[in-house]
Amino acid sequence: MSEQSSVSPDLLAGLDAEQRRAAESLTGPLCILAGAGTGKTRAITHRIAHGVYTGVYQPNTVLALTFTTRAAAEMRTRLRHLGANGVQTRTFHAAALRQLQYFWPQSIGGTLPNLIEHKAPLVAESARRLRISSDRAMVRDLASEIEWAKVSMHSVETYAKVVEGRELPNGLEPVTMVRIFQTYEELKDDRQVIDFEDVLMLTAAILEDDEKVAASVRAQYRHFVVDEYQDVSPLQQRLLDLWLGERRDICVVGDASQTIYSFTGATSDYLLKFRQRYPEADVVKLVRDYRSTPEVVALANKILATRRIETSVPDRTVTWPEPLELIAQREHGPEPEFFEASDDAHEAEEVAQRIKALLGNGQDVSEIAILYRTNGQSEAFEQALTAHSIPYVMRGAERFFSRTEVKEGMLALRAALHVESEIPAPQMVRDVLSSHGYAPQPPAAGGAQRQRWESLSALVRLADDMAAAREQGGEQITLREIITELEERAATQHAPTLNGVTLASFHAAKGLEWDVVFLAGLSDGLVPITYAKDQAGYDEERRLLYVGITRARLQLFLSWSLARTPGGRAHRQPSRFLDGIRAVPHSSARQPSRRRKEQKLTPAVCRECGSFLSNARERKLRRCSDCPAAYDEQLFETLRGWRSEVSQANSVPAFVVFTDSTLMAIAEDKPGTLQELGRISGVGKSKLERYGQAVLDLVNQG
Repeated sequence: MSEQSSVSPDLLAGLDAEQRRAAESLTGPLCILAGAGTGKTRAITHRIAHGVYTGVYQPNTVLALTFTTRAAAEMRTRLRHLGANGVQTRTFHAAALRQLQYFWPQSIGGTLPNLIEHKAPLVAESARRLRISSDRAMVRDLASEIEWAKVSMHSVETYAKVVEGRELPNGLEPVTMVRIFQTYEELKDDRQVIDFEDVLMLTAAILEDDEKVAASVRAQYRHFVVDEYQDVSPLQQRLLDLWLGERRDICVVGDASQTIYSFTGATSDYLLKFRQRYPEADVVKLVRDYRSTPEVVALANKILATRRIETSVPDRTVTWPEPLELIAQREHGPEPEFFEASDDAHEAEEVAQRIKALLGNGQDVSEIAILYRTNGQSEAFEQALTAHSIPYVMRGAERFFSRTEVKEGMLALRAALHVESEIPAPQMVRDVLSSHGYAPQPPAAGGAQRQRWESLSALVRLADDMAAAREQGGEQITLREIITELEERAATQHAPTLNGVTLASFHAAKGLEWDVVFLAGLSDGLVPITYAKDQAGYDEERRLLYVGITRARLQLFLSWSLARTPGGRAHRQPSRFLDGIRAVPHSSARQPSRRRKEQKLTPAVCRECGSFLSNARERKLRRCSDCPAAYDEQLFETLRGWRSEVSQANSVPAFVVFTDSTLMAIAEDKPGTLQELGRISGVGKSKLERYGQAVLDLVNQG
């Protein structure tokens, strides 16, 4: 019996039948197939805690593996509350890095090379050395391709044999991509640095080559739990096999219907074939959805059930398992609402107005999210929310604990420990942070000032939440305990909840949930994305939409626009995934129903050189960032001066009036009428009415 058994409660109380079955299966291989919102984290944390409580597990011999630091921190917190302190909860990379740092001196000798957090600088330098022009977007795509090659366990030599069949960034020739990969690896060797994939590869190599190291690791960790197992890559599976050795005490948790990272090298094959590898494995299915209303769950089930063959091209690598059919456990809520907009700006405005109405009815702003397929879609929503004075936070932007105001605030709180005070800790936090920009009410201005306030407010709310939790037990929390919690969160990048509408891509939303979710931009070419060209690609896009739908607890809105720009040709169609399941859309610009036409979706190209345009700014200007500007620079500066005056007069950031990209487009096209001005991306209906004539006057003066 473990030391913690005397203080542990009945850890299985409150679990449903399937969760309890999973929690009681403590030894041997176990596969938990867990649908979205079915309480998988609850099941596996109670399983681990139950194992510790009964003495089957020693806490420090359990390694629970996750895919994000946030998920690891959440699991660690839950285990601590369940009395299972000492259990190791880490990402694959964090666990491997810790072992690599410990064993490198004795197995390899010398000092472990420095770890680079980002590939971009070395990838960009590799391209330059080969005289290949690249912008930020292309460098990102090149880095992703290199990551795919490495997690798929390809060296430069073996990658050269498989690259022929892959679609490469900017249409690069395979031989060119191989040379970039090779140059990148050579630069790393020259600089004596390693990347995150190297961490996994080197750890695996040491375990394979050094029997003493392998024995030491296997003596330390005897029981393994792997969350999100559908997203494991071949390299991660190789490392997991080496950690396990010949043992079979492994529990995997996943859902093949949520496989959305195939482009990074992840594969659900290991989950789907788990019983083939471990015939004796117990399989538990969690299908009771505690997150979403029956209306949201029904739509999610339909999205998977209506899957059809999207292409006649045979793809023998595609496996489509029978999806888990979720059973809703919550009370009924509103039906998902579909609406159609005339263009992107109109869609963003419609979303903003609905959010404003929700807030007026008491909805918590931090429980609302706008999700979209690509990050380039965020700009219209940022502008629309700002115009309505609705705060928002970008998921996937700068890490919370890396923000200057957060670092300054934490330093100030540490300094306050040396000041004697009888003030309750939450009030002490308020007093300290007030000198750094915190106030009970948000500032009227937006931009950096608003972000600073949001960051400090998040620290205050965290202190309040911790104090409230402690008061339930009749105790008072101390400032030191609050600071300790913040430092632990900073170490694992477990950010507190920020007070604003969340803007995020479908991928960035994985693992999160909100009361109200807007799924925007659901038109063919975005969902599914244009470059999904085979059945495997279409299936992944459908799963991505499923993930988006299942983020909503209470209310779900699904929308699309018929044209990209105001006045543009309405050539778009609603996503094919919505065929047969969507209700009649609500729209102030409703179009007569049209039969879907097969159409070839072509990417935007530069009007100067003909190259593909890779980001929203380039598409707005209709030219590459590297191509010479064709706009009237004097007119552009005149427009910027006018914008500055308007923004100051209205006490709003300049970009709220018009972004630089929009002003460049105006200075380039020189519209002569309001109709022509309205066709430019970034000039919505409200801005046209507010600023249109003033802009035309400036254009005509030029």
